[in-house]
Amino acid sequence: MINIENITKTFGKKQNAFTALKDISLDIEGGQTVSITGKSGSGKSTLMHVMSGLDHVSTGSIVIDGKNLSTMTRRQADSFRANEMSFIFQAFFVEANQTCLDNVMLPLEIAKVTAAKRVKMAKDALAAVDMSDKENVKARNLSGGQKQRLAIARAIVNKPSLIFADEPTGNLDTATGDLVTNLLFDLNKKLGATLIIVTHDEDLAKLCRQKIVLKDGELVSSKVSK
Repeated sequence: MINIENITKTFGKKQNAFTALKDISLDIEGGQTVSITGKSGSGKSTLMHVMSGLDHVSTGSIVIDGKNLSTMTRRQADSFRANEMSFIFQAFFVEANQTCLDNVMLPLEIAKVTAAKRVKMAKDALAAVDMSDKENVKARNLSGGQKQRLAIARAIVNKPSLIFADEPTGNLDTATGDLVTNLLFDLNKKLGATLIIVTHDEDLAKLCRQKIVLKDGELVSSKVSK
């Protein structure tokens, strides 16, 4: 469960101040599929950044499963994010010269998971995105769609409770984008993880049960379909 209460995010000071988010309050149930839409500059990515603790709110609070991000130290927020969250971006951010298996194991190394366990968990994550046959292939030799599937495998390897996806199909053609979309929603069901997608794609947004719409930093609507 995510509880967002009266959050405001301002960049800069005095005459150079810009308010990116203006007094937003909303709730997101655990396991939900959520879209965040709005025009460029509406505050979509800023909302994702403060919801995940990548950035701090200026005022207000964000509470995830009873834990208040707004009162955490940077170290506490980093630890919470590493254990509970994962991120998928439009730019795949895979390590081109490393194998697929090494790419997926990277967050587990950071989390200091034992070597034997890392290999097993990474193999399971690659299997989940149907890339077991690419374990020893270097990421630079993959297609765009395969790189995004690799990025998803890396994102789910530690079985996060919350997945943030920022324009996850933005760099893909329609057919490949549809495959990645289906994969994300299948993983939402299998893992029970909350899936929050920032997107310009109205068709992708329609697939989500909760639809959040922003305009000029303000919440226009937050509707949950049955």
